[in-house]
Amino acid sequence: MSLRRRICVAAISAAALLGVAGGASADGRIGEAVLVQKDVLRVAGASSSPISVGDGVVRNETVRTGNDSAARLVMIDSTNLSLGANATLTLDRTVFNDETSYRDIAIRLGTGAFRFVTGHSEKTAYKINTPLATIGVRGTILDIRSQRGQTMVVLQEGASRVCTLTFQCLELTQPGDTAIITATGQGRSAIKKTGNPSWSFAATCASTSGLCTVTDLASNAPPQDFTGILCGR
Repeated sequence: MSLRRRICVAAISAAALLGVAGGASADGRIGEAVLVQKDVLRVAGASSSPISVGDGVVRNETVRTGNDSAARLVMIDSTNLSLGANATLTLDRTVFNDETSYRDIAIRLGTGAFRFVTGHSEKTAYKINTPLATIGVRGTILDIRSQRGQTMVVLQEGASRVCTLTFQCLELTQPGDTAIITATGQGRSAIKKTGNPSWSFAATCASTSGLCTVTDLASNAPPQDFTGILCGR
């Protein structure tokens, strides 16, 4: 094998290994903060630090908003996640398809109010969890409020399947369809459906300019392919 050929093969192999190990970006980021109002923190273990606009977010990191605070995150596949005040969100699991989409993404919502707008990944890739519910999405805009003892899921667009932790499930198919999961004690919960929700994320949107704007991630362009240069392409 010629020296030029060996260099080409080595470059391609190194690029493949980096892609597997590093996911969608070399620094491990899976999205970034595009709007930050007042107190928004990243929490990792016992440490925390402020998040500013343009900062990246990474897997297994918790994002927390304070009183009168809000944030909007845009993921690598242009999923938009909006958080109201006193909300916590953890990006539990991400498996990449390519540089701009996920094969599997799990998002854990603690307490607070959220709006979730799906990005470019296959809709079956998304899993949203609260302490009381698991939420599957299909081309969806969802408003979610997670409180102690209750989770409310309001469909704004698309469709969703909402289940309790004991696999009692409801299908949301029309705008305004709402699933309410309520803890009933001893690890049990009840789920019901209504078409007349008592809450939505709209008021939070109105109070913070740009919080519910939907944008693509500006920095999600695929990295440069240096193997073409090395291999004479």
